[in-house]
Amino acid sequence: MNFLPPWKDKALFTPGPLTTSATVKQAMLRDLGSRDNEFIAVIKDVRQRLVRLGTNSDEYTAVLIQGSGTYGIESTLSSVIPPDGKLLILINGAYGHRMLKIAGIHRILTESLIFTEDMQPDVSALESALKNDPAISHVAVVHCETTTGIINPIDVYGEIVKRYHRTYIVDAMSSFGAYPVDLKACGIDYLVSSSNKCIEGVPGFSFVLARTDSLMAARGFARTLSLDLFAQWEGLEGDGQFRFTPPTHAILAFRQALLELEQEGGVSARGKRYHENYEIALSAMQAMGFKPYLDKSLRGYIITSFYYPEHPNFKFKEFYERLSDKGHVIYPGKLTHADCFRMGHIGRLGPGDVASLMAAVAETLNEMDIHMLVKVEE
Repeated sequence: MNFLPPWKDKALFTPGPLTTSATVKQAMLRDLGSRDNEFIAVIKDVRQRLVRLGTNSDEYTAVLIQGSGTYGIESTLSSVIPPDGKLLILINGAYGHRMLKIAGIHRILTESLIFTEDMQPDVSALESALKNDPAISHVAVVHCETTTGIINPIDVYGEIVKRYHRTYIVDAMSSFGAYPVDLKACGIDYLVSSSNKCIEGVPGFSFVLARTDSLMAARGFARTLSLDLFAQWEGLEGDGQFRFTPPTHAILAFRQALLELEQEGGVSARGKRYHENYEIALSAMQAMGFKPYLDKSLRGYIITSFYYPEHPNFKFKEFYERLSDKGHVIYPGKLTHADCFRMGHIGRLGPGDVASLMAAVAETLNEMDIHMLVKVEE
């Protein structure tokens, strides 16, 4: 079966929103009332399928939150940490810093361990912090930091967090659906992701996979009304409905995306396709002289950061626009100390699409009179 139907839009080599299948788009061509029995059944089915993607345990539940992934992160951080709690955040990129900003806005007592963007947060530093500060009640980390594409070892961190009996929050925005994650084995209490990432839905909502006992213990901790994670879960469990107007069309598209993930062969099969996209792009980019930012051992297959070429004719804006004119959209860099751009490997894309992008890059370099003669080796 061909899982990569054609489309007419530009191919999005970004970390999301992504290129989606025609059938996911078609699923949005229905108008369902937010309180219709049929739509309530869709919500229930989506929640059950999400939990099964993350665990075989019946200890977890799924909560859908209107808004982008950041809404899901803010909902979790502002809802589950008690007034006298303390949050420790492991930071090695922009999205870890965003969690720190969210915690500050909600006046949550917070400690942070900050590392460079090309380095995984140190395991011993985490253990030392938990050992020496009993006030820390919660630990948060990003799985795939899309600032660079680095993959952080959430299983290793989880083992330490559980050993010290703290609550563990994982931002798996750009990894869930493409990297196998066992919530219980990793000791995760709350995992947050979004509809428009590796499950290949459209933007509109985020979701939290929560250990039910942990969520129930957080009742009354919420610092907002609309982002109250417990109240949202309580409503979904009670009558199956959102408390406030849900993104009906996005949820219909997401259910179709979940079905297509299963048809493709599940998380492992999707991850394999993304990994193949990554390998093709990396090999071709290096052959053209581009250098990846991260060491090979740290790179994931979600998104790759490349240094700007050291050539006087290279201007990223022009490079980006020429590729876009050829039907390929890449992503600007987000690093604080290096000039980089990024290429995503996820979404409804396959090897042929990546090959087309690589041909467009080569053509664009020629148009910009940029000639890089040295092949960059691993």
